[in-house]
Amino acid sequence: MSDSRFDGRTADQLREIRFTRSFTCHAEGSVLVEFGRTRVLCTASVEEKVPPHRRGSGLGWVTAEYGMLPRATHTRSEREVKRGRPQGRTEEIQRLIGRSLRSVFDFSALGERQIVLDCDVLQADGGTRTAAITGAAVAAWDACEGLLRTGAVSAHPMRELVGAVSVGLLGGRVLVDLAYEEDSRCDCDMNVVGTGAGNLVEVQGTAEGDPFSRAQLDAMVDAAQAALRRIHELQRQALRDAA
Repeated sequence: MSDSRFDGRTADQLREIRFTRSFTCHAEGSVLVEFGRTRVLCTASVEEKVPPHRRGSGLGWVTAEYGMLPRATHTRSEREVKRGRPQGRTEEIQRLIGRSLRSVFDFSALGERQIVLDCDVLQADGGTRTAAITGAAVAAWDACEGLLRTGAVSAHPMRELVGAVSVGLLGGRVLVDLAYEEDSRCDCDMNVVGTGAGNLVEVQGTAEGDPFSRAQLDAMVDAAQAALRRIHELQRQALRDAA
């Protein structure tokens, strides 16, 4: 029996990941990130204002918004603006993106300004939130580089990069970077967010069928951290390349 997955990958193999920087011309940072067939446009906008809880503090802020285009999935979904408010899943994901990016920022270096990260899913094939976090970090880095170039800040506001990857159990096997075909059938679905230094920011895991053991949890986190090391290498390579 072959150990390969439905798309030919090995259990620990990521999908092809690509970053296209400066994908749009207006935002201070913009990246089209692709995890296989999942494609997310991430833009970073610098605003010379902060939320009320930061005013007068000298500290900056980072927040995020997330959305999916109506035909990002197999069937068309109604735009959330027609419903009057975001769905619970949307709010959960954009809060996760914001928390993840805030974990690597030095807000005193950013100064009293805000970076807004907009993550718009153009095409979904599993792992949209992990792709969004990974792409948003590159977009935010570019925006911070712009602040440095103009002298708006004297030190880089981002201490390091942050990225994310999905991992799961399917038929007793630990698989990384789940495409929709696997995500929809897995026994456990987990999203792991980690920094370039190898530290964890957030681990989200849920048993979809039978409960999983502590040993399986450790195996999934280990596999995710190994994949994250590769993701951070790709982020750094993208930032070294000319935009």
